[in-house]
Amino acid sequence: MKASVSLDCAALRSNLLAWYDRQARTLAWRVSPDDRRAGVRSDPYRVWLSEVMLQQTTVPHATPYFLSFTQRWPTVSDLAAVEDGELMAAWAGLGYYARARNLLACARAVASQHGGVFPDTEEGLRALPGVGAYTAAAVAAIAFDRAANVVDGNVERVMSRLFAVETPLPDAKPELKALAGELVTDERPGDWAQALMDLGATVCKPKGPLCDRCPVSAWCEAFRSGAPETYPRKTKKADRPRRHGVAYVLTRGDDVALVRRPPKGLLGGMLGLPTSEWRASPHDDTEALAAAPAAAAWRDLGAVEHVFTHFTLTLRVFAAEGGADGDFVWTSREGLLALPSVFLKAARAAERLP
Repeated sequence: MKASVSLDCAALRSNLLAWYDRQARTLAWRVSPDDRRAGVRSDPYRVWLSEVMLQQTTVPHATPYFLSFTQRWPTVSDLAAVEDGELMAAWAGLGYYARARNLLACARAVASQHGGVFPDTEEGLRALPGVGAYTAAAVAAIAFDRAANVVDGNVERVMSRLFAVETPLPDAKPELKALAGELVTDERPGDWAQALMDLGATVCKPKGPLCDRCPVSAWCEAFRSGAPETYPRKTKKADRPRRHGVAYVLTRGDDVALVRRPPKGLLGGMLGLPTSEWRASPHDDTEALAAAPAAAAWRDLGAVEHVFTHFTLTLRVFAAEGGADGDFVWTSREGLLALPSVFLKAARAAERLP
């Protein structure tokens, strides 16, 4: 049965915003409630950058990247002028590298088509390359105080518990978004969006929700049920597929041979170790040596594993020494630290990194 809003929305909003005024997290990209009341406005560039970085990434992991980016490129126009390779190297370790390509495309569109100024409406933001519905709503609400419905995973969890939504995720997403939308008003929409996010991140946690600290527990149907941790309901996930490949660590003294990956696809445009194709079946020794990027005395060093969003990769690591010819980018041990984490694992297996 579809849930519906039948609570005192004004009282719930008042309690949550008052809690946010007291308990708002201090985040590198956030303007505090006190500063917002004093008239300080959020920088759309910083809001947008943080939201892109936080997709599939935790706050502690994203924060040093955000600080580094905003120090090196203080404005969206500064970011737009960056070479693709420099941006991809700076992004290494954040994962989901299509986001980095979209980040640069969006920055260049804002700089070239909008004079370095972000559009201030959801519709205008959605027209930018790489900006989806969630990011557009978040920037519109937080940076421009538009009454946008900002729904991330934290907000979905809060709504599912507040209204005891029985439909399992992901099927429940439209229902949860509609319920969240019923609570959005023109009053402090930026703070409201961030209050819901903070509630989900710090109190209404996936496991062990802190209901005794929740400012809206009086209206929460899941709390009333006695089993709030069982929400949101979830459909059992299918097993993650496994792929197999081979990574090649070719060295010349202290330098390691890297290659530029194709511009599209997983890790597109990134520097990485040469690899075989990634496929469903393992490579035998003959296939592994045949796919090697150069003729050399290759040694099998075992395997490393890496989990991507949609599959798990088992990567055999082969190493060899030699100044082989080829279209390589020779990189020092220190330079390897800018590689995507899957290649860092392979480099460490070959003892090229501590």
